[in-house]
Amino acid sequence: MTRNLLLLLLLSAVSSTFAQSITIKGKLVDKEMEKPLEAATVYLQSAKDSTMIEYTISDRTGSFLMTVRKTDKPVILKTSMITFADYTRRFEGLSESVDVGTIELEDAPRTLEEVQIKSEAPPVRIKNDTLEFNASSFKVRPDANVETLLKQLPGVEIDNDGKITVNGKEVNQILVNGKPFFDKEGKVALQNLPSDIINKVQITDTKTKKEETTGQAASSNEASINLTIDEDKNKGFFGKAMAGYGSDKRYESSLMLNYFKGSRKISLIGSSNNINTTGFSMNEIFDSMGGGRNYSIWTNDDGSFGINGMMFGGGFGIKKSNILGVNYSDEPVKNLTTNGSYFYTDSDRNNTNRTRAVTFLEDDSFTTQSNSVNHEFTFAHNGSLEIEIKPDTLTTISFTPKISRGRSHYESASSSSTTNAGGRLTQENIGNDDAETRTGNLGGSLYIGRSSRKRKGRYLSSWMELDNNETESGTYTVSQNRFYFDDDGDGVSDRTTSDDRNQLRSGRGINQRFHSEFEWSEPVPDSMSVRIKFEYDRSQRVDDNVTYDFDGASGRFDIFNGLLSNYLQSQTETFGPKVGLGIQKGKWNVNLYGGPLIANYGANGEYLGDRKAIRKSDIFPSANVWSGYNFTKTTALWMNYNYSIDYPSAQQILDITDLSDPQNTVVGNPDLTPNKQHYFYLSLRDYDHQTKSGWSIWSGGSIFDSRVASVVTYDASLKSTTSYRNVSGGASTWFGGNWSKTVKKDAHSYRYGVRISSGYDYDLGYITSPPSVGEPVPTPALYSAKSLSLTPKLTFSYDYGELLSIAPNYSFTYSDTGYDNYVVDRQTNVRHTLSLQTTSYWPKNVVFGNDVSYTYNSMIADGFRKDFLLWNVSLGYNFLNNDLLAKVKVYDLLDQNVSATRTITATGIRDAQNTVLRRYVMFSLTYKIEKFGGKKKEENRFWWMD
Repeated sequence: MTRNLLLLLLLSAVSSTFAQSITIKGKLVDKEMEKPLEAATVYLQSAKDSTMIEYTISDRTGSFLMTVRKTDKPVILKTSMITFADYTRRFEGLSESVDVGTIELEDAPRTLEEVQIKSEAPPVRIKNDTLEFNASSFKVRPDANVETLLKQLPGVEIDNDGKITVNGKEVNQILVNGKPFFDKEGKVALQNLPSDIINKVQITDTKTKKEETTGQAASSNEASINLTIDEDKNKGFFGKAMAGYGSDKRYESSLMLNYFKGSRKISLIGSSNNINTTGFSMNEIFDSMGGGRNYSIWTNDDGSFGINGMMFGGGFGIKKSNILGVNYSDEPVKNLTTNGSYFYTDSDRNNTNRTRAVTFLEDDSFTTQSNSVNHEFTFAHNGSLEIEIKPDTLTTISFTPKISRGRSHYESASSSSTTNAGGRLTQENIGNDDAETRTGNLGGSLYIGRSSRKRKGRYLSSWMELDNNETESGTYTVSQNRFYFDDDGDGVSDRTTSDDRNQLRSGRGINQRFHSEFEWSEPVPDSMSVRIKFEYDRSQRVDDNVTYDFDGASGRFDIFNGLLSNYLQSQTETFGPKVGLGIQKGKWNVNLYGGPLIANYGANGEYLGDRKAIRKSDIFPSANVWSGYNFTKTTALWMNYNYSIDYPSAQQILDITDLSDPQNTVVGNPDLTPNKQHYFYLSLRDYDHQTKSGWSIWSGGSIFDSRVASVVTYDASLKSTTSYRNVSGGASTWFGGNWSKTVKKDAHSYRYGVRISSGYDYDLGYITSPPSVGEPVPTPALYSAKSLSLTPKLTFSYDYGELLSIAPNYSFTYSDTGYDNYVVDRQTNVRHTLSLQTTSYWPKNVVFGNDVSYTYNSMIADGFRKDFLLWNVSLGYNFLNNDLLAKVKVYDLLDQNVSATRTITATGIRDAQNTVLRRYVMFSLTYKIEKFGGKKKEENRFWWMD
């Protein structure tokens, strides 16, 4: 009854709102040229306080249409477009639809082109390839962060996984005043910077340093967001501090302090918690509590995410983590800018895992049940710096060094058993590992570019990049491995072999890469440019492993084990002279490069005193093409094609035996040839600012001419031997689309949409079943696995001003894999996810939030829980003029949280369950610090509240 009443009230509100709507339409033309003006901003504002009521963008015919509510209060209609004078018309009220006819815009005086009056900035402006939003035109709560602001912008979508798209184009870079804020990906800025310091949100195509400095079109189909700071807020001190403590000794704390003064910015970030979060989130509802809305920072499947190559959070189990970071950005002297970051991180993780894996064979299958308990402690120091020098307006020098050092300690106790399809036990394994690992990275890049003063499009550029990773490890292993054989074929094991180990395995790994490129571009008539490019790439990988067995007499690990020791090294060197052509004319943008790729590959290794070496020299074709076509200012097509090769690893190509895994022996194949693949990507997108709706479709992937595939054979105990062979064919592709629409009527805002993501993989390999009694191992047979995944998603959100937000979402993932030459023909799985997020800011000073999600795995194996309901609740109250927020939060209110997953692969299915956080209660206090040199910004108000 209550639910039906709420639905009736909601429908009544919607009906009432639309019944009072009228339209304003017209057409904009260039008075001098008598041509329609596309992408001009038309907006309606209150005459009383200039609050924006509605806006739209003119289409390619110059026409515009706005739907607004009737009003008896004075309003002003305005237009804005670069190089044209603004048009203004006052209405004393709007009681019926209005057709303003054709509006002729005149050229703006030169002085007005160069000086934009801040108070008259339009809500949206399209300037060449930049889409610019005026932040003050999109009202959010005073304590909202940047992510909340972005969600209000037309065409900007942020899904539950944190992926941001603008008009269908994925955002991969977020800057603050043109500079990274801790990281270019923007994860820290989104969650921690308050929205009320933002002046403009500028969206452009993401460009490389060369493309930025030379004016070349972007070579990627990704977007970059630049947040400009309000002038009054670009001089001051602000931040937040939060601390919380709860049941089961759960705790969380975070700190974010910022000092801005012109070009100088100093920021400090810190966090400490034992609730499996990175601590970067300063969400006003749940702080850094995981689950629900706090997944929206580009997290991976295991909860981790990266910043400048560093991984934070993640891993299964329950984790304690500490983070401290500093960012410094400045322009100490003219034409010199610096931006540097430092992070210290550590984590302490405990997990218990239970896994059931079924492996398919040609005419058989087997099942492995495993359990493990592990503990891992890691810490790392990471530093990066960007220095940019511009000796003059035509020259740019950019240097970006980076360094990191880390250490980890891992302990694990595990057991597993394997049975064949008939239920006979074939293997048992019990082991304990204790590993210590040290890592180090030193690298950086150098860019030098020079443009011509005389000819636009002529430039000379060079780019060099170095990445050097080194790893040292030591692993103590004690394991007992039993293998059972049925020699007479009666289904009962009658012979046992063992492989018991008590050893120390020391490893040293080196992974180096140096890349450089040199390019000259010369413009030719008709908007074209010819380019000559030279690329050089050198990479090296070293794996040196030495094993010592335990000596009971001496009590030390000093018996050298040559069978479990080996040395592998590989080096690839390529040189690519290329000729390129660029065309930027009208709506077309075409760039293509082609030429030979001269490659030298070498691999060498040593095992049991026997040295192996391989040398190869090849010449391959190389091609890279990307092109864009803009049908209108908001409708665009993007295409990309690339052909590339990749050599096998030393382990894959050298005839050296690796016995380090007692359950699987690896042997290389010297006859392997490189992987060869065609990569493609295609997207088409559009956003209609008049209807506030947009759509996009995309497709991409790799198709392989040749690929290195595994060749796996099994003995009667199901112990495997893996080798490698080239196969022709194979593919890994994806495709999808989305549509969304926003409707805003006074205090009511509705956003709804549909998104479909899917993928198709075609995998090939070789596999055998175990031999029959007295028979040799069968010849490996070629198998194929064709996997289709489909994930449709429905989204909806409703906001009532600053008081209420409701956002239900539903998605399901359908996975289907068809097999050829296997004991099974097909495996499927369906996963349903239904979620609801609600936030209430009523009564005054009270914040009440709920995140509810229900997950159902339809085909997971018996013994694993198929479904669970995760419900997080938060209740907060603001004190001291909203500077202090006290909260009580409950994680997993119903105490149902589990981590049970099913994965379908090209060779089998895997069900796994890991330790997760269960119900706890947390009390927290958040204190906001805000002291600016300029005037304090007035409280946001909506025109309908007057």
